[in-house]
Amino acid sequence: MDTVNYPTTEASEDLAARRKAAAADCTRWLSGRRVPPADALRALADAATEAERDGYGAGGEVAVLEQEVAELLGKPAAVFLPTGILAQQSVLRVFADRAGTQRVAVHGLSHLLVHELNALEEVHHLRPERMTSEPRQPRPDELAAIPGKLAAVTLELPLRDAGFVLPSWDELVVFAAACEARGVPLHLDGARLWESTPYLEHDLAEVAALATTVYVSFYKGLGGLSGAALAGPADVIAEVRRWQRRLGGNLYTLFPYAVSAREGLRTVLPQMGDLHAHAVELAEALQSKGFRVFPEPPHTNSFRLFAPRPAEQLEFAAVRRMEATRESLGWTWRAADVPGWSWTELVVTPGTLQWRVDEVTKAYGELLDG
Repeated sequence: MDTVNYPTTEASEDLAARRKAAAADCTRWLSGRRVPPADALRALADAATEAERDGYGAGGEVAVLEQEVAELLGKPAAVFLPTGILAQQSVLRVFADRAGTQRVAVHGLSHLLVHELNALEEVHHLRPERMTSEPRQPRPDELAAIPGKLAAVTLELPLRDAGFVLPSWDELVVFAAACEARGVPLHLDGARLWESTPYLEHDLAEVAALATTVYVSFYKGLGGLSGAALAGPADVIAEVRRWQRRLGGNLYTLFPYAVSAREGLRTVLPQMGDLHAHAVELAEALQSKGFRVFPEPPHTNSFRLFAPRPAEQLEFAAVRRMEATRESLGWTWRAADVPGWSWTELVVTPGTLQWRVDEVTKAYGELLDG
């Protein structure tokens, strides 16, 4: 009988340290790239357009960004906030106070539940009602199965922890109609909404028109420093600004984040169609080499990539290749539900477009061979 040698905690920590050191030494990145702080600041200086800076989030680049986002999403007003967590907590609190109930319908894999240390309950005493925890978008019948009054319904587009999964356009329209018929506001968690329009085949304003409020992020697909925006009715946005103040979110100045967000809107947003098309092409090519992808085809520029080898072996091979080539292929490998398989996320960024498809398949093939 063969002996299986499982990695020790010390070995795992050593491998993580090696990955970090190798990543810092890379000169080529498949997903994005590391920009030295000094270079990033110089780029911000070149991108700035406003002579005056904001004061506690009012005026300057921030005001211009808020107007741009409101117009892109077809909403009366928008507010810029330093984090998406702050944005979504604030708007859900506004809806709860207005409705007189703390119950909010969410997906069980929503970022609101999985990554925020129970902030909805601990900070605002909201009560999440799970529509489903399946790795797919929720259905109207699952919303209908939640009885009683709801303050809001949230929909994460795409659902990242299910594999960047989107509904079809028709499914989204039907779900929005179910919320409207029930008389409950629909809030879109659109951290990656910019990346979703190619698959939905409708523009940002058409998607946003289905919801009362929309949150978008600037540091994910758009590559900004940080920050988020919330768009919706003027009276709701005005109340969100009050919660921004109460929760310490209107920093003395926010202009560096606003400048980088506006640059992302100008330079990266127009490429979303190309990024999605490249992701679909890469997914097809990698599947021909023994990998599997989910969803198939990808709904956005990001998807989960599965490999028929244990995670510790893939991770060791990935780090060793990074050390040898000074090329970064992406994030860490994790154990999949199927024994002996592992998975990682592959995110197509503007930098990925500089890689030929055969280069990518060859690089990932080396991990399997290694």
